[in-house]
Amino acid sequence: MVYNFNLGIGWASSGVEYAQAYRRNALRKAGIDARFVFTDMFPRENIQHMTENLGYRDSEIIWLYTFFTDIRIAPVTYTLGDLQKTFGNQNFTFSREGKKANYTFSGAGLYYTVYMVDEKSDRVHRVEMVSGGRLVRKDYFTYCRIYSEYYAPLDGEAHLYQRRFFNEDGSVAYEEITDNDTVMYQFPDRLLGSKEELVGYLVSCLNLTDRDTVIIDRTTGIGQAIMQNAGPARLGITIHADHFSESSTDDQNILWNNYYEYSFSQYKRISFYLTATDDQNRLLREQFRKYVGAEPNVVTVPVGSLDRLRYPKEDRKRHALITASRLASEKHVDWVVEAAAAARKQIPDLTLDIYGKGGEEKTLKELIEKLDCGGYVHLKGQQDLQEIYQEYEAYISGSTSEGFGLTLMEAIGSGLPIIGFDVRYGNQNFIDHGQNGYQIPVHDRMERKERVERLAECMIQLFTEADLNAFHQHSYEKARQYLTEEVEKRWIKLLSPAT
Repeated sequence: MVYNFNLGIGWASSGVEYAQAYRRNALRKAGIDARFVFTDMFPRENIQHMTENLGYRDSEIIWLYTFFTDIRIAPVTYTLGDLQKTFGNQNFTFSREGKKANYTFSGAGLYYTVYMVDEKSDRVHRVEMVSGGRLVRKDYFTYCRIYSEYYAPLDGEAHLYQRRFFNEDGSVAYEEITDNDTVMYQFPDRLLGSKEELVGYLVSCLNLTDRDTVIIDRTTGIGQAIMQNAGPARLGITIHADHFSESSTDDQNILWNNYYEYSFSQYKRISFYLTATDDQNRLLREQFRKYVGAEPNVVTVPVGSLDRLRYPKEDRKRHALITASRLASEKHVDWVVEAAAAARKQIPDLTLDIYGKGGEEKTLKELIEKLDCGGYVHLKGQQDLQEIYQEYEAYISGSTSEGFGLTLMEAIGSGLPIIGFDVRYGNQNFIDHGQNGYQIPVHDRMERKERVERLAECMIQLFTEADLNAFHQHSYEKARQYLTEEVEKRWIKLLSPAT
């Protein structure tokens, strides 16, 4: 069995979660059993809804907090009717607006605020209970009550002091006692003094053997506990981002990325480090030899794969650019918008479509309005892009750091040339300068204005000078190595018990 450990998952997931989803597909097709373990709390959503959104089967998911109960991963089916059955003979009034409903109980000073899964159904995700004007409890549901949170007033606010996790029959499986950042877990037969100990306990309960493999996608707060309790299982560490700080590294010393520092120090215990590109693989090996005097096993397996190459059914939209990412500041989509507005002066029918959601959406809307480019720059939201890339002529990225770049892989899988900065590792991996796009030289002192100008220049060059048909064909050829059957072979080789 392959156990994949991560922290969280969300609707607008990061590349780490999409990388896991690609891995799941590759392992399924290769006939390799896998489980995906998530260790964060999800008070705003049922974890099953988010994992299902990325194509996971419920049986593939392990959630830290229900692992110690008999409640299975499942969609929300508990309803308002089920909730009302617990009221007994109490008199109440009911009101609802959208996803939120309210119950007020006559003469009891008690009311419930109920949060439904969506605006149309009566499926209940959680209930907040207020007594005497104070929040006292929250209950969370799927097909039954999963857990409850208990609150008491402290410094004028509701203070969480306890969680109880239940079995299907309503009995208490275990309790979490919390005081701000300090937590303890009370089981019938043991007391655990931290969340790290809880993670370690979960791992020990898996009874891992030397035929099992543990892959850790994020190590923050969980890596050490996993490594110390994995027994004879093979351990793999996935490198999802740049693994060191270049500005703080010299000939004598290297500053590892703090996400990987502990796992790098444990290289004798690690069976393999997993990089997404050969360039990062080579660099990591060189640095271990130079700074550590060691030769760890570093393996390259792309974090994504393509089920097939996709060709346009109709002519591509002329002079149409696409970019896709989380709308986060580090993706620098604002530079791309400004560059498109500048390039439009020479390419009058140029368009830019931006796919994704994130915290920068409001800022981007304001920028589009300020530049008066809403007629040709469009925010398209979160969509499944598999059958969309091939409608465009090219892909553009403003990011200055991509460990791999799943959207870059998907773009070349639809034959798109790419414009992006000459930065590790994704852009360098997917762009062959002058053959299927342009890599823009960049350095730390390069001002924003210059970055935008260079992006705009490359847009213009691509649409006025490049042989786009040749660029499209080169992207398709590069994409062949990322076809799922090719990536499957790498996973089989890596995870074979004989390896």
